Amino acid sequence: MMERRTARRYELSLPVNIRIPVQTNPVTYNGKTRDISNHGVYFTTGNNLNVGAELDLTVTLPAEVTRGGEVLVRIKSTVLRADKSLANGDCRVGVAAIFKRYDIVCNESVRS
Repeated sequence: MMERRTARRYELSLPVNIRIPVQTNPVTYNGKTRDISNHGVYFTTGNNLNVGAELDLTVTLPAEVTRGGEVLVRIKSTVLRADKSLANGDCRVGVAAIFKRYDIVCNESVRS
């Protein structure tokens, strides 16, 4: 199978907050990243997400990754793929999402 990715992916297991902005009463879900690039992310969550859904994601990159302070990344994205699986009796959904836009907030703003 030919690799179609154009950007390098970095294996990072980080907490991610997931929000669907078009819901009447948006709820924040939790998940965990598996890998991330400058074009997209793959994460797992316990919630079903539909292909094509618009998402607001929030990830905090730790100082070990940034080689400085913590960095908050706010991401507008779209779900490309959602794979349901059952691991250790826990139903998880693996989600591939492409970035439409992201904003990086330095550590001083994260603490305010």
